[in-house]
Amino acid sequence: MGNLGVFIFLAFMGIIILFLFIFTVKQQTAVIIERFGKFLGIRNPGLQFKIPIVDKIAGKMSLKIQQLDVVVETKTKDDVFVRLKISVQYQVIKDQVYDAFYKLDNPYTQITSFVFDVVRAEVPKLRLDDVFEKKDDIAVAVKGELQEAMNSYGYEIVKTLVTDIDPDEQVKHAMNRINAAEREKLAAQYEGDAARILIVEKARAEAESKRLQGQGIADQRREIAKGLLESVDVLNGAGISSQEASALIVVTQHYDTLQAIGEKSGSKLVLLPNSPTAASDMLNTMVTSFTAAHELHQDNISTDTTNQKPNHGV
Repeated sequence: MGNLGVFIFLAFMGIIILFLFIFTVKQQTAVIIERFGKFLGIRNPGLQFKIPIVDKIAGKMSLKIQQLDVVVETKTKDDVFVRLKISVQYQVIKDQVYDAFYKLDNPYTQITSFVFDVVRAEVPKLRLDDVFEKKDDIAVAVKGELQEAMNSYGYEIVKTLVTDIDPDEQVKHAMNRINAAEREKLAAQYEGDAARILIVEKARAEAESKRLQGQGIADQRREIAKGLLESVDVLNGAGISSQEASALIVVTQHYDTLQAIGEKSGSKLVLLPNSPTAASDMLNTMVTSFTAAHELHQDNISTDTTNQKPNHGV
């Protein structure tokens, strides 16, 4: 039992010593080993060895891309205070882990200082509207300055982004009012253009309607004239003179009008005179008028022929 106990004790101590000799390094991580306070080497991911008590792990450096957000408040060229949020993505250069660990104690403070310096040098050259339009140029300027400065410390600047531009609250309200006013002005212009187009198109439609209506009336009258001419020719063939035929057509249209009015209920139109003898009187009057006009025309022609004067028209 005594020998077994000693064996177990030695095995346990051996396991402890073994664990003191070996250690593991995670992926995307670098471990700095020092021996008696002096730099010994850099251990990469995997199973690694060190001498207990003599060697110690001085620190660990992450090789992943990291991000630092820096908020900078500065003034633009047109005297507007604005806050910019700059996101800096950086990582330790794998071959310069020694420099990153020993040359720079606090990379966050160093990066922040350079960001403040560049932003406060670039933004005062621009107006507020230009800051929004040229935020990519500001990001490029920040990256260029950081890259040059941080490379010597073992850090690579992967990317810089201007992720937020926040002017003073009163300035934002003023900008919103200006934007709203411009949009209202633009909306009024569009509404005015639409109303003007509507008026023009309505006028064109009315003009086209009047043109077509006039053309229809002209065609209607032309057809009525043709119909009257044919009616007169038919009556002439029956031995009725043109004057009597015209008077008869007028009387017929008079009765047609009366009939059309009578067919409409509630009509308030009254034709005067409207006695039973009105049509007969109208016919006699028209025949007498046509006869007198015809005789007067014939007398004028005879007089012009006797005096041998040119006829200028009746």
